[in-house]
Amino acid sequence: MALFENLSQKINHVFSKLRNKRGLTELELKEAMREVRLALLEADVNYIVAKDFVKRVTDKAIGTDILRGLDSSQQVIKLVNEELIELMGSKISKLTIADRPPSVYMICGLQGSGKTTMCGKLAKLLSKDHKKVLLVACDIYRPAAIKQLQVVGEKARVEVFERGQIDPIKIATAAIEHAKDNNFDIVIIDTAGRLHIDATLMEELKSLKKRIQPNEILLVVDSMLGQDSVNVAHKFNEDLDVTGIILTKLDGDTRGGAALSIKAVTGKPIKYIGVGEKMEDIEPFHPDRMASRILGMGDVLTLIEKAQDAISEEEANKLAQKLKTQSFDLEDYLAQLESIKKMGGMKGMLNMIPGISGKIREEDLDEKAIEKTKAIILSMTVEERHNPDIIKSSRRKRIAKGSGTTVQDVNKLLNQFEQMKIMMKRMKSGKFKLPF
Repeated sequence: MALFENLSQKINHVFSKLRNKRGLTELELKEAMREVRLALLEADVNYIVAKDFVKRVTDKAIGTDILRGLDSSQQVIKLVNEELIELMGSKISKLTIADRPPSVYMICGLQGSGKTTMCGKLAKLLSKDHKKVLLVACDIYRPAAIKQLQVVGEKARVEVFERGQIDPIKIATAAIEHAKDNNFDIVIIDTAGRLHIDATLMEELKSLKKRIQPNEILLVVDSMLGQDSVNVAHKFNEDLDVTGIILTKLDGDTRGGAALSIKAVTGKPIKYIGVGEKMEDIEPFHPDRMASRILGMGDVLTLIEKAQDAISEEEANKLAQKLKTQSFDLEDYLAQLESIKKMGGMKGMLNMIPGISGKIREEDLDEKAIEKTKAIILSMTVEERHNPDIIKSSRRKRIAKGSGTTVQDVNKLLNQFEQMKIMMKRMKSGKFKLPF
């Protein structure tokens, strides 16, 4: 399920009934906003937050000449977009950097929130900016927590500092000294979690905060818990005065209420979101981009950033040259399929494109077809990938058997690839015409 898919569909349905109207009555506006409020509540947005949100939009629309304008519905959507951005924090909230390295980030959260994994994801993300990152194992109570952080650190390709199950404050203090002595830029401390908030946990975290004076206290929250996650954030913030929130599992069957409520309830910004299980599946939180996704307006900037991460400039130039010289082959096609996977799959990409976002159904896209195509190409020899024309009957049977598909599947792929080459040739010659 795409991020905020249900909420996006419901809000877009509300506004589809207003489009092309020459002006709106106050009654029509209030009815539409009542439906928006219900959509927000169904998405598990805090009741008071949803109520205040709708009131602000309604008051602003009624207090202007918007309702009498020819593009009144678009103006109302613009207001909703602006209020959504304001609700989620107005602008991106970046991490605080220490005047003198290392910057120390204390990561907190309940067990099961994805806290330890998020430490690794954050470390990997920050490492991309050529920062030397140290992970610190201060969760000494949960069985295998230290080992889990070591595994995560290995995946993120960063060093993990651990001293076994001794006092977490001593571990953190020693880790910071180690970071200073070895020129680390960032220290990420994985603190202890609990199944539920308790006084012992909070006292330990408060003592740790007082001793190490972190630049950031980041709270990892499971967005699938809905309003419970907001309550958890409120309690942690009361006791620790956190500096930011990291929302995990936003790729799951979540209604999105936490993302829309947590800033209003705690006053603290969402800094990052987890959007998948892989180490790369972490994004800085952009309120404006998220509002665009909710309103079905796409998210082109994030799509471009994902493309830049998936495809290097050298690879892009190489691909452009191949297309120009018509030497694009099945080896290149396979590379592009891998890039699509890195960017979140076809549906993830299409849902970021304006006009398409929120309109793609699961049945319209068969992500398994991409895996089948990859299996077929991987069953070919290098020579066959470079020169598909040599793939005759006996080779097609071998490829089908090797990929666990049928000869018809192999034929279909080769025919599609041939059609694509013909289209590229026409585009290069200027003879290609759009079918409308």
